[in-house]
Amino acid sequence: MTTNNIFQAIPADLNDEFFELLAENKHVKIERIVSLGHSSPETGWYDQASNEWVIVLKGQAIISFEQEEDVTLACGDYLNIPAHKKHKVSWTTSDSETVWLAIHY
Repeated sequence: MTTNNIFQAIPADLNDEFFELLAENKHVKIERIVSLGHSSPETGWYDQASNEWVIVLKGQAIISFEQEEDVTLACGDYLNIPAHKKHKVSWTTSDSETVWLAIHY
Protein backbone atom coordinates (compact mmCIF):
# COMPACT_ATOMS: atom_id res chain seq x y z
CA MET A 1 0.00 0.00 0.00
CA THR A 2 1.41 3.40 -1.01
CA THR A 3 0.98 6.49 1.13
CA ASN A 4 0.49 9.85 -0.57
CA ASN A 5 0.28 13.41 0.72
CA ILE A 6 -2.42 15.86 -0.43
CA PHE A 7 0.09 18.76 -0.37
CA GLN A 8 2.86 17.06 -2.36
CA ALA A 9 3.35 16.70 -6.10
CA ILE A 10 1.64 20.00 -6.89
CA PRO A 11 2.61 20.97 -10.44
CA ALA A 12 4.97 23.93 -10.76
CA ASP A 13 3.00 25.17 -13.80
CA LEU A 14 -0.48 26.19 -12.67
CA ASN A 15 -1.50 28.21 -15.73
CA ASP A 16 -4.61 26.03 -15.67
CA GLU A 17 -6.43 24.75 -12.64
CA PHE A 18 -5.16 21.25 -11.73
CA PHE A 19 -7.56 18.33 -11.25
CA GLU A 20 -6.36 14.96 -9.97
CA LEU A 21 -8.58 11.93 -9.56
CA LEU A 22 -7.68 10.27 -6.25
CA ALA A 23 -10.29 7.48 -6.10
CA GLU A 24 -13.61 6.53 -7.63
CA ASN A 25 -16.20 3.84 -8.01
CA LYS A 26 -19.62 3.86 -9.67
CA HIS A 27 -21.11 5.95 -6.82
CA VAL A 28 -18.32 8.25 -5.59
CA LYS A 29 -15.49 10.28 -7.15
CA ILE A 30 -12.82 11.93 -4.99
CA GLU A 31 -10.53 14.52 -6.53
CA ARG A 32 -7.88 17.02 -5.53
CA ILE A 33 -8.14 20.42 -7.15
CA VAL A 34 -5.36 23.02 -7.03
CA SER A 35 -6.19 26.62 -7.96
CA LEU A 36 -3.93 29.65 -8.19
CA GLY A 37 -6.01 32.73 -8.89
CA HIS A 38 -8.38 30.64 -11.01
CA SER A 39 -12.11 31.10 -11.33
CA SER A 40 -14.91 29.64 -13.41
CA PRO A 41 -15.68 31.19 -16.80
CA GLU A 42 -17.73 34.39 -16.55
CA THR A 43 -20.60 32.85 -18.52
CA GLY A 44 -22.42 29.73 -17.46
CA TRP A 45 -22.83 27.80 -14.24
CA TYR A 46 -21.87 24.31 -13.08
CA ASP A 47 -25.07 22.25 -13.02
CA GLN A 48 -23.92 18.82 -11.91
CA ALA A 49 -25.97 15.63 -11.84
CA SER A 50 -24.42 14.53 -8.54
CA ASN A 51 -23.96 16.11 -5.12
CA GLU A 52 -20.55 17.63 -4.41
CA TRP A 53 -18.93 18.04 -1.00
CA VAL A 54 -15.87 20.34 -1.03
CA ILE A 55 -13.35 21.41 1.59
CA VAL A 56 -10.57 23.98 1.27
CA LEU A 57 -7.45 22.47 2.81
CA LYS A 58 -5.18 25.41 2.01
CA GLY A 59 -5.86 28.92 0.69
CA GLN A 60 -9.18 30.68 0.18
CA ALA A 61 -11.99 30.74 -2.36
CA ILE A 62 -15.38 32.25 -3.08
CA ILE A 63 -18.18 30.16 -4.54
CA SER A 64 -21.13 31.97 -6.14
CA PHE A 65 -24.60 30.51 -6.41
CA GLU A 66 -27.32 31.56 -8.82
CA GLN A 67 -29.65 34.04 -7.07
CA GLU A 68 -27.95 33.59 -3.66
CA GLU A 69 -25.16 35.23 -1.69
CA ASP A 70 -21.55 34.23 -2.31
CA VAL A 71 -19.91 31.81 0.13
CA THR A 72 -16.32 32.48 1.23
CA LEU A 73 -14.27 29.41 2.14
CA ALA A 74 -11.02 29.54 4.12
CA CYS A 75 -8.73 26.75 5.26
CA GLY A 76 -10.85 24.04 6.88
CA ASP A 77 -14.20 25.32 5.61
CA TYR A 78 -16.40 22.84 3.78
CA LEU A 79 -19.65 22.97 1.87
CA ASN A 80 -22.17 20.50 0.50
CA ILE A 81 -23.54 21.46 -2.91
CA PRO A 82 -26.71 19.57 -3.85
CA ALA A 83 -27.09 18.12 -7.33
CA HIS A 84 -28.26 20.70 -9.91
CA LYS A 85 -27.51 23.63 -7.56
CA LYS A 86 -26.04 26.12 -10.04
CA HIS A 87 -22.67 27.43 -8.82
CA LYS A 88 -19.24 28.61 -9.89
CA VAL A 89 -15.91 29.52 -8.36
CA SER A 90 -15.66 33.29 -8.56
CA TRP A 91 -12.27 33.77 -6.84
CA THR A 92 -9.25 31.91 -5.44
CA THR A 93 -6.11 33.36 -3.91
CA SER A 94 -3.46 34.30 -6.46
CA ASP A 95 -0.46 34.56 -4.10
CA SER A 96 -0.50 30.89 -3.03
CA GLU A 97 -2.28 27.70 -4.05
CA THR A 98 -5.79 26.87 -2.96
CA VAL A 99 -5.97 23.11 -2.39
CA TRP A 100 -9.44 21.57 -2.46
CA LEU A 101 -10.76 18.10 -1.82
CA ALA A 102 -13.97 17.42 -3.76
CA ILE A 103 -16.18 14.40 -3.26
CA HIS A 104 -18.86 13.83 -5.89
CA TYR A 105 -21.57 11.41 -4.77
